[in-house]
Amino acid sequence: MTELPLEQTNLQSLVERPFGEANRQLLLDEYFTDHVSVTPASAWRHIYHLLMWLDPTTGLAHCYESDKCQPGRPWYARSLAFHTWVAHSLGVTAMDLGSHIDYLFKRATLDLTRATEARERRYRIQAQLQRARHADGSVPMPGDDPELREIITSVLGPWLRHEPSTDAWQHLSRRTRAYIGQENKRKNLVGEGFEDTLAAILSKIEGLQLLYKIYIRPNLHDLPGFYPPRQGDKTRQVDLALIRRTDNHRILVTCKWSIRSDREEQFATDFNAYSRLESSRQRFDYVLITNEFDPARLAAACEVMEGANQLFSSVVHVNPSGPLAAYDGAVQAPGRGIERAKGHVTSGRLIGVEKWLTAIAG
Repeated sequence: MTELPLEQTNLQSLVERPFGEANRQLLLDEYFTDHVSVTPASAWRHIYHLLMWLDPTTGLAHCYESDKCQPGRPWYARSLAFHTWVAHSLGVTAMDLGSHIDYLFKRATLDLTRATEARERRYRIQAQLQRARHADGSVPMPGDDPELREIITSVLGPWLRHEPSTDAWQHLSRRTRAYIGQENKRKNLVGEGFEDTLAAILSKIEGLQLLYKIYIRPNLHDLPGFYPPRQGDKTRQVDLALIRRTDNHRILVTCKWSIRSDREEQFATDFNAYSRLESSRQRFDYVLITNEFDPARLAAACEVMEGANQLFSSVVHVNPSGPLAAYDGAVQAPGRGIERAKGHVTSGRLIGVEKWLTAIAG
C-alpha cells in the first residue's frame, strides 16, 4: 500500500518507462515545484494544466468523443463553447490554450523521444553489422515507408525546393509513426494520471495530510476496516483512498476522467464488493470524481441508487462550469439529459473539486 509521498526510483529506469507510474510522479513533482501554492479553488486549474489536451482532429479542448465533436455535429458547437470558456478561465487566449495544457503527456512524450533516440544510438552499430552482407541495397532500409512518402510528396511537393535525402525520409517516417503511437498511450496516462494528479493535489493542500492518510491505488484489504479477499477471489483495488487520522473514517474514491457504459455498471459492482468486505461495521464514503461531459451519464451517476440510498456519497466534477458552458453553447434546444445534469448542479448533488476539497478539509 503506497502512502504519499512516493519514493523516487532510478532516473534511467524512469525515462525507459515514460508513461509509467514512477515517471508520472517525477513529472508531477517537477510541475508542483513551480506551483507551490495549491488551494481548493486552484485545484481544477492544475488538473486541466496537467491533463486537458487539444483534440487533434478539431483543434479544440477535448471534452467529448472525437467522432461526435466533428464540425457539423451537435457537439462541435459545445466543444467551441467549452474551449472558449476554459481558455478564458485559465487566463489565456483561445488560440494559445494548447501551450498551457497537457503538461504530463507532453513531458512524458519528450522523455519517450529521448529514450527512443538513446536506444537507437545503442543499436545503430549492431544494426550496421547485421546489414553488412546486404550493403548492395537489395533489401529495404529500416523506417522506409513509400506510402507515407507518396502522401507527403503529393501534398508538399510543389513547395519542396529539393528532394529530401533518404535519411531525412526515414527520420520523418519514424517521427510520424512515433507521433501516432504516442496518442494511443494517452488513455493509459489520463486514466492513472488522473488518480496521481488528484493525490498530488490532496498532498499539496495545506493541512490535508495532517487530517488524512492518502493512498494511491491501494488494495482494499490494506485499508483499515476491510477483510482480505476470500481464497480464490480477486483482490479489490481502490483508485484513491483517504483515511481520516482521528477516527479512521474512510473515503473511497473512484477517479474516472470519463464514464463509459461499462464503467457505470462497474460502480455498483465495486461498491457491493467493498460492502461485503467491510469488517468494522462503520460507514464509509464512496465518491466519484470525473471530468465527464455527457449530460446523461453525469445525471445517471447522480441518480444511481443502492437500495434506498444514493450509491455515491458525492459526485464530483473537475469543474461543473465547464459542462454548463458546453451545454449553453448548443445550437439546438437542450434535451432531457442536459436539463437533468443542470438540475443536479443547481441542487448541489453534482459539485466541483473545489467544493469537495473544501468540505473534506473542514
